[in-house]
Amino acid sequence: MSVLAVLDPAVAAAHAVVAAIAHVLPTALAIVLFTVAVRLALHPLARAAARGEKARAVLAPKVAELNKKFKDRPEKLREALAELYRKEQASPFAGCLPMLVQIPFFSVMYRLFTTPNDLLDHTLFGVPLGLHVTGAHGAGQWAVFGALFAGLAAVGYVNFRRARRAAARNAGQPAPQPGAGLLPYLSFGSVLFASLVPVAAVLYLLTTSLWSAAERAWLYRDGTPVPAAAPAV
Repeated sequence: MSVLAVLDPAVAAAHAVVAAIAHVLPTALAIVLFTVAVRLALHPLARAAARGEKARAVLAPKVAELNKKFKDRPEKLREALAELYRKEQASPFAGCLPMLVQIPFFSVMYRLFTTPNDLLDHTLFGVPLGLHVTGAHGAGQWAVFGALFAGLAAVGYVNFRRARRAAARNAGQPAPQPGAGLLPYLSFGSVLFASLVPVAAVLYLLTTSLWSAAERAWLYRDGTPVPAAAPAV
């Protein structure tokens, strides 16, 4: 039995909601609307994370000063940073919560779209929602997959450029995190993952990726530097 079987009650509930919407709208559109509804429900968490990230950006000069002052005394540096964040009521981990909360939702959607069910029998422009890209044939099916993958790649490129800018801003830090140079390339992770899942899951990935990109652009519209983000899930 798969370890994801523990999610079956949540999967059943998600299936029921999507199926109910699919009674009045195309199933592919029902998947999009369901994804948007969940992301909208999570939006307050994203707003809270953005506030925390902006506070952290304001503290960046002070953090850099402490890094320089205690660069040879790591224990003292940790204490000084902890005191700074406590005093300013900020967190060095701001921005993690929305991603962590999305993981269960992603797991439920993955289970829903990789387990045979009646939703996958429906189509998107004639392409079965349960079809993988490896099973595509004919110009019509390849066109649908091409459009979905192109959308994911476009969002990935936007995130890649944003991550590169964030990496450039952090280049002068005395102790960059291991693997920081590879982080921007993770923006294309959803494209690679999409090659392993059926159309329904690719549609979900594209919808949630577009939402994440638009949401971050809106939350940082005041000119605050947009931090690098993990690939949307």
